[in-house]
Amino acid sequence: MDPIKRVSAVVAPLPRPNVDTDQIIPKQFLKRIERTGFGEFAFFDWRYLPDGSPNPDFELNRAEYAGAEILATGRNFGCGSSREHAPWALREMGFRVIIASSFADIFYNNCIQNGMLLVTLPEEQVQEIIRRAQRKPGYRLTVNLEAQSLYDSEGFEEHFEIDPFIRERLLQGLDDISMTMQSADEIESFEQKRPSYLSPSLP
Repeated sequence: MDPIKRVSAVVAPLPRPNVDTDQIIPKQFLKRIERTGFGEFAFFDWRYLPDGSPNPDFELNRAEYAGAEILATGRNFGCGSSREHAPWALREMGFRVIIASSFADIFYNNCIQNGMLLVTLPEEQVQEIIRRAQRKPGYRLTVNLEAQSLYDSEGFEEHFEIDPFIRERLLQGLDDISMTMQSADEIESFEQKRPSYLSPSLP
């Protein structure tokens, strides 16, 4: 996966708490066996009208937020079932960073596994970012993972905490397989030293 060090991008506001994974990617779209093709179905029930046309009242359908890579949203984002399709869909929508005051644990871990940065801030700061994005469509933030800070061009700046292990994974773009392969020499050495035995016959 791609490393994340600094993301400067438009912020899309989604001021809704408790957005669950069935809203992020409804269950009827989980039949695909590929990890791609979910982006067009993200937020399907909010994003489209019954006739299939875009819902003009849905926040993320506004032209001003096209191309946004940062999503600012309500608390407990990603609650519900543990489907990994949710971060796949969000990533295909273009989001690389999600800002909220809290996230569901499994969703958080699934996003990290897929190279997405989740920034946790106090609710007051999240709401301020949402207000700025609503007031000024096209509002941009810079999220600097190396410095663990985010800021805009208008004087707003906040520091955020993140687990050092997760921070390093994202900075280097390492998923579980990549991390394991960093120890390939040690694994091979261990395998070579292991005594080889014939597998016992199965009854």
